[in-house]
Amino acid sequence: SQFTVRLPFTVAVNRALMVKVSEENYAIPLSHVEGIVRVSPYELETYYQSESSGTFEYAGQTYRLQYLGAYVNNSTVPNLQGMTRPLPVLLIRGAEQSVALQVDSIIGSREIVVKSVGPQLSTVSGISGATILGDGSVVIILDLPALIRSDLAERLVEDVEESIIEEEPIVVDAAPVVMVVDDSVTVRKVTSRVLERHGYEVLLARDGVDAVTVLQEHTPNVILLDIEMPRMDGFEVASHIRHDSRLKNIPIIMITSRTGQKHRERALSLGVNEYLGKPFQETELLQHIGELVGKT
Repeated sequence: SQFTVRLPFTVAVNRALMVKVSEENYAIPLSHVEGIVRVSPYELETYYQSESSGTFEYAGQTYRLQYLGAYVNNSTVPNLQGMTRPLPVLLIRGAEQSVALQVDSIIGSREIVVKSVGPQLSTVSGISGATILGDGSVVIILDLPALIRSDLAERLVEDVEESIIEEEPIVVDAAPVVMVVDDSVTVRKVTSRVLERHGYEVLLARDGVDAVTVLQEHTPNVILLDIEMPRMDGFEVASHIRHDSRLKNIPIIMITSRTGQKHRERALSLGVNEYLGKPFQETELLQHIGELVGKT
């Protein structure tokens, strides 16, 4: 037997704080963390409900209190019901604004090996890399300054839009709706963030049966469809759509790891408009969606 071990010439090792938000673990470089305080859930609830957007003061410094879930899983306010023990709050001092980020729990600090992410995640703001833990699980490394800058920019845009709306009402066309059907939660999360960042409204379905249920109440402009899914695969979903008088004209882009000619031909025979392999290129996917939305 012959074993080949390849070692990189340069390996970035960083000291990071491991935190938990909902059911997900994240790594935060310790260089970004100025301090950690613990705040009672009753006090946190008061901060979140206040009209001042949760201004938090500690050691003479003013911070804007925010739940980390607002950045990573769209949960603006944590679930504090039944909580009695104080919860950890990370103090992050930035150049533009200082932020106090509340997390659900702190796992601890450790040295991590920083690994680069693929093309799907490299363009997502606020992700500096990933690391693999001893149990084999992959943990995203957050770039907190980038997340804070992005959030601050969005707030400025919202303020400008509000001032414009107050002066003169503007009629805006509804955003095109893209439905993402994939049994991988990571693929759904990454793809939805890419689409939302480019102005699309997103519907999610975790498998074929779930997709059929969602389509009973919604009619998206484009459907992104995986093949290998439990309960009902992508071919069955595509066939169902093409035989439904209400849905048959919806464009379908099939995105799958099955890149063989046999699967491609079967998909095209069912009426699939585009067939892309995984991992997809963001620019190529957006181009196809734009063309299909323009046609519809």
